[in-house]
Amino acid sequence: QVQLVESGGGLVQAGGSLRLSCAASGRTFMRYGMGWFRRAPGKEREFVAAINWSGGIYTYYSDSVKGRFTISRDNAKNTVYLQMNSLSPEDTAIYYCARKTVSGSIWYRTEMYDYWGQGTQVTVSS
Repeated sequence: QVQLVESGGGLVQAGGSLRLSCAASGRTFMRYGMGWFRRAPGKEREFVAAINWSGGIYTYYSDSVKGRFTISRDNAKNTVYLQMNSLSPEDTAIYYCARKTVSGSIWYRTEMYDYWGQGTQVTVSS
């Protein structure tokens, strides 16, 4: 059983930064791509960022966060991170990490991921 536990959320003013962490259980962490998604109030879950397995050479971002957010991973710690800079109230959401199981180049669809964390709340005040 794989468990993903997010942390690092909180309340921040517009223009500020937060770093989210997602700690994964299991010995096969490095074999899987990982993604971050978010769900804002009244909206569907949307893709934020993803990183490929192992060396994390390839990263993917939604247009709304590109240039402001950075995804990275530390396979020795079984952890994936999301550094969020220049936050705006539109970034307010619950942020989820997920493990990508389905192979292929489509990273933005939720059905490509099997295990999900419980989420961490990010609130950006204006």
